[in-house]
Amino acid sequence: MTDAATPSTGRLKVPGAELYYEVRGQGPLVALVGSPMNAEPFAALAGLLADGFTVLTTDPRGIRHSVLEDPEEATTVETRADDLARLLEHVGSGPAAVLGSSGGAITALALAQARPDLVGTVVPHEPPLNELLDEREEHRAATERMVGIYRSGDVVGAWSAFMESANIQMPEGALEQMFGGERDPQDVADERRFFLYDLPATTGWLPDTEALRASGADLVLGIGEDSAGELCDRTTRALAELLGTEPVLFPGGHTGFATDEAPEAFAARLRPIIGGA
Repeated sequence: MTDAATPSTGRLKVPGAELYYEVRGQGPLVALVGSPMNAEPFAALAGLLADGFTVLTTDPRGIRHSVLEDPEEATTVETRADDLARLLEHVGSGPAAVLGSSGGAITALALAQARPDLVGTVVPHEPPLNELLDEREEHRAATERMVGIYRSGDVVGAWSAFMESANIQMPEGALEQMFGGERDPQDVADERRFFLYDLPATTGWLPDTEALRASGADLVLGIGEDSAGELCDRTTRALAELLGTEPVLFPGGHTGFATDEAPEAFAARLRPIIGGA
C-alpha cells in the first residue's frame, strides 16, 4: 500500500454518540459504510481507492470504537443516516459517492432520501429490504425468532437461524467454530448490539421509492456474483424492479470487497461507477 492508504483517524460528537472514522487518500469524497460491519473489513478496498479519492470509513454508532451515551438504546435507520450525513459534512465537500454494504446499504438509501444534497452516486450493495418481498411477514417472524434465540443465550442457534433466513449456506461445523468458542469481548459486544438493537430496525425498513427517484442521486444497485438465490439477492432485485433499473454484479459474495474475498476486482468494478478511471 502507498502512504495514501494509511488512514488518519478522528472522532465526531453527534447526538447520543461519538463516532469513530478513518480517512484515506485525496480527491473526490467516497464513503464506504456497513451495519453492523465496522470500518476494518473495508480497509483493503479503501486502500485501493485512496490513490484517487478521499475515502471515508466509519464504525456505526454502538459498534467497535463508536460509543453510545446509552448502550441500551436501539438505533433507527434514520439515525444511522443522520450520523453519516454529519460525517460527510465534517470530512469534506460533497456531493459524495457512497457504497453501502448490507445494513449499510440501507443506511445509504436512507441518506439519499433524507439528504440528497450530500450524495452523487449511491451504490447500495445487497440491502436486506425484507419488507419488499411477498413473504415479508414470514421474515418479520424469522427476525423475532432469531432475536429470541439470541436472548436465550444460544448464540450459535441465533446465527444458524440468521443464515437460514438469509439463505446463506455455511460449511458443516463452521458456525460452531466461528461463534461457539472463546471469543474477543468486543466481537461479542458488537454481536449483541446487532441482534438486540439494530437488526429489527434494519430489516423492517421500507424505502420510499418516490423519494429515491426525486433525490437525483445516481442509484446503482449492487449484487455479488456469488450471491444468487440468497435473500439479499432477491431484495436488491425487488428494489431494482420498483426503480426500473438493472442491478450491477460485483465480484464475490455478500462481502466481496473484504480482504478474504476479492477487493482488487471489486475496486476495479466500482471505480468507473463512482467516477474513477
